[in-house]
Amino acid sequence: LEVAQTFAALPAAQRPKRTVIFLAVTAEEKGLLGSRFYARNPLYPLAKTLANINTDGANYYGPTRDVTVIGSGASTLDDIAADILRGQGRTITPDPNPERGRYYRSDHFEFAKVGVPALYPKRGSDYLGQPAGWGLKFEADFDLKDYHKVSDEVRPDWTFEGGAQDAAFLVELLRRVADGDTWPEWRPGNEFKARRDAMLQR
Repeated sequence: LEVAQTFAALPAAQRPKRTVIFLAVTAEEKGLLGSRFYARNPLYPLAKTLANINTDGANYYGPTRDVTVIGSGASTLDDIAADILRGQGRTITPDPNPERGRYYRSDHFEFAKVGVPALYPKRGSDYLGQPAGWGLKFEADFDLKDYHKVSDEVRPDWTFEGGAQDAAFLVELLRRVADGDTWPEWRPGNEFKARRDAMLQR
């Protein structure tokens, strides 16, 4: 919502040249139903939709030196993200557990399936002021104790400094995609590339 409000508050002269849609979907845990509905009933043609950027949760435990990208290497969106992160003094960390198939279990997947290049960035794991491995242990503990449980609730020790850091990254990522001279593309050999190529030839 903060990223959306940032774009909404831009003066007309600073607004991106392409439309940016902020979409809040429901029923992810029931089978990505909300994102599937939009992908089948888009407000704008998918052939003219440059990219999908999926955000699923904020970083509430402090700034990081990285951003985790689930399914990294899938498209040229990674290149844009990496360039922005370099400017922040940060890097991309690939999914530490790709065997869990998280790229296929979040809302961007419904866009990828129909061909739209999709990026799924999540909070990083290399936290400033924390020992090596702290972020990975935090994620493992969360998955074990709180993920999809009633204990997953707002806590008094949360800080949104990391969330603000990631929001600045997202604002710049969306701006560059919306103002870019070239469209994001799936990399050669990617399983979704043929669908996109066929879509753009119509």
